Amino acid sequence: MKKLLKVALVALSMLFVGNFAKAQAKIGYVNFNTLVGQMPEVKTISTQIDIYKKQFTDQLTLMNNELQTKGKEFQSQSATMTDATRTAKQTELQDLSKRMQDYDTNAQQQVQAKANELEKPIVDKARAAVAEAAKEKGYTYVLDSSQVQLIVSPEGDDLMAASKAKLGLK
Repeated sequence: MKKLLKVALVALSMLFVGNFAKAQAKIGYVNFNTLVGQMPEVKTISTQIDIYKKQFTDQLTLMNNELQTKGKEFQSQSATMTDATRTAKQTELQDLSKRMQDYDTNAQQQVQAKANELEKPIVDKARAAVAEAAKEKGYTYVLDSSQVQLIVSPEGDDLMAASKAKLGLK
C-alpha cells in the first residue's frame, strides 16, 4: 500500500512538473526569408552576385558560339570527310559539349558558394535581431514561418515587427 502511494505521489509530481515546464515555454514565429529580403544589404549583394555570374555567362556564350560554329562546319563538310576525320570531328564536338556542361556545373557551384559567402553576414545579423527580440519578449523558441506552415499563429507571437525594429527597418 505504501509503495502504491509513493508511486502515485511520484507520478503526480512528474505530471505537475511537466505542466509547469510547458507553461514556461513560449513560442514565437517570424518569416525569416521576408525579414532578410527587406534588409537593404540584400540589394547590394544581389548586384555583386549578378556581376560575378556574368563572367561565367559570358564564357559560356563564347563556348556555345564555338560549338555552334564547329557544328555547322561539321554539318556542311561531313559528306566530303573520310570516316576517320568525321569520327575525329564528332569526338571533338562531343568533348567541347562536355567541357561546356562541366563548366556550367562548376560555374553554378561557384556562384552558389559566392552567394552563401556574401549572404552569411546578413543572415547572421537577422538571426541576432530575431534572437534579441525574442529574448526581450520572453520567447524561448522562434519558428521560421517561411519554412513551417503554421496552422494556428496568434498575431501577438509574430516577432516580425520587433525584429524589423532591431534591424532599423520600417
